[in-house]
Amino acid sequence: MKFYRSLGPIKAITFDLDDTLYDNHPVIRKTTAEAHAALQAYHPALRDFTPADYQAIRDALLAREPDIYHDVSEWRRRSVEQALLNVGLTAIEARAGAHEVMAVFHRWRSEVVMPDETHRTLAWLADRVPLVAITNGNADPEKLGIHTYFQFALRAGPHGRAKPWQDMYHLAAERLALAPAHILHVGDDLTTDVAGALRAGLQACWINLRAGNLMHIADARQLPHLEIHQLAALTALL
Repeated sequence: MKFYRSLGPIKAITFDLDDTLYDNHPVIRKTTAEAHAALQAYHPALRDFTPADYQAIRDALLAREPDIYHDVSEWRRRSVEQALLNVGLTAIEARAGAHEVMAVFHRWRSEVVMPDETHRTLAWLADRVPLVAITNGNADPEKLGIHTYFQFALRAGPHGRAKPWQDMYHLAAERLALAPAHILHVGDDLTTDVAGALRAGLQACWINLRAGNLMHIADARQLPHLEIHQLAALTALL
């Protein structure tokens, strides 16, 4: 554990999900592959539809509607729907097809191997302070089996713009009825989690699980209050 700023009283803790509480990389690889296979199988004209073809649709949608960036689930659903429209399906058919493909996506998205350390640490912390999940992604704490530790969860899109925008940080503080300075945010990303939390007035903890060096990382814009290398280290703060 390394301290870079003076740490104030901690009355609640907010958590990023992906790559903070568990390793999300293998999950996303598998989920993306299964969802793409489901899209290819949905219509004969999409049998040779490539990930690059799909990415081109995503990029075009983002160019037309920049705010779609803040809701990754809707961005994916709309992209799948557009792929189906492009091969001649009606709007109703494409919407139904997108729903089926997204069901495959969300099924695999929740196939996370949750570390025992995560369960133990969250349970210990939740007995002492309120915990909140704040994510830019589409992981569902209930499907991940960790929802009982959190007072509530906030997701970019339905609950505001994606981190590092301040919307969800401020909403968390408002719903907790706490000053932002009394909340510690824990996350793996130096931009969305550390810089975003600091700009919103929260305290920030960087969880460095990949042996990164804060002094040599390009997106280290601001120093967090502290750096940890395993989640259980948080128990020393309360």
